[in-house]
Amino acid sequence: MGNQLNLFPENASSFANQVDYVYLYLLLVCTVVALGVVVAIVYFSIKYKRNATHTAIQQVEGNNMLEITWSVIPLVIMLTMFGWGAWLYMHMVTPPKGALDFYVVGKQWMWKLQHPTGQREINDLHVPVNQPVRLTLTSEDVIHDFFVPEFRTKRDVVPGRYTELWFEATKIGEYRIECAQYCGTQHSQMIGKVYVMSQVDYDKWLSGNLGSETAEEAGLKLFEGNRCNTCHKDAPDARGAPLWGVYGSKVALRDGSTVIADDQYLRDSILHSTSKVVAGFEPIMPLYDGQLTEEQVLQLVAYIKTLKAKPKEKE
Repeated sequence: MGNQLNLFPENASSFANQVDYVYLYLLLVCTVVALGVVVAIVYFSIKYKRNATHTAIQQVEGNNMLEITWSVIPLVIMLTMFGWGAWLYMHMVTPPKGALDFYVVGKQWMWKLQHPTGQREINDLHVPVNQPVRLTLTSEDVIHDFFVPEFRTKRDVVPGRYTELWFEATKIGEYRIECAQYCGTQHSQMIGKVYVMSQVDYDKWLSGNLGSETAEEAGLKLFEGNRCNTCHKDAPDARGAPLWGVYGSKVALRDGSTVIADDQYLRDSILHSTSKVVAGFEPIMPLYDGQLTEEQVLQLVAYIKTLKAKPKEKE
C-alpha cells in the first residue's frame, strides 16, 4: 500500500464490490449531470450575453421530440438506480439459509457478542471465511450502530427492538468494528475487530475457547428457573399459550387481531406480556421489563425458537 491512494476500504465481503459499483454509478451520473449543467450555463452565458447585437431574446417554441428525450433518458437512468439499488438492498437484508447465528448486544461503550456454540466475546468477533454469518442485534441503553467498513455493512442497534444484518467475509484478516451512531462521551472508543479465519483455524479457536452454554441452553435454564414451564405447557389446563411451533406462525390475539410470532413479538411478549395477549388466555403473566437483561431476553427467544411443532399422534 505505501503511497498508494486508497479511495475505498478493502473489499472483504461477498457484496462489498456491488455496493461500490452502485456508489460509483451514482457518482458518475451526478458528475456528468453537474458538469453538463455547468458547461451549459457558461456556454449560454457567453452566447447570449446582452450587447449591441443581442438586445432581445427571441421566444423559442416547444419541441416535442426534445422534451420527450430529456424526460425519457433521466427516467431510464433513475429506474436503473432504483432497480439496482433495490436488488442489492434485498440481497443485503436477506440472509441465506445455513448462516451462523450470532447475538450482539450494544452497551455504552462496548459490543457483547455470543457464538452459536456459546463462546462469548467483548469487542471481538471471530468468524470463518466464506461462511454466511447472521447477527441479531439489540441495545441495552441508547441507539448504537454496528458498522464494518470493509464489509460495507451497517445497521442501527436500537433499544427495545431487534435488528439483523448478515455478511459473508471473503478474505482472511482483521477488520474494524465501529459504532456509526453517536452514543455518548466515549462513542469514539466503542470499537472492536472482526477476525476472519480459515475454517480450520476457526475450529481450533472454538475448541480452545470453550464457552459456557449456548444461547438456547441458557434460555432453557431461564425458562425453567422463572417457572415459565408451569404455565406454558402442552396441557388442557395450561394457563399460558403453548409455545411448541409458535415461532413464525400466526397468533390470534384477544383483541381480534393477528400477529406473526417473530423475534420482536416474542421479546415484547416476555417483557410486556399484557400488550399482546393470546386469544383464549387471561393477562396473568407477570411483567419482566426491568427484571431481565437484553442478553437474557435474547436467550429466552433463542430457546423458544427451538420448540418446533410436536408431531401429531397417530390415531
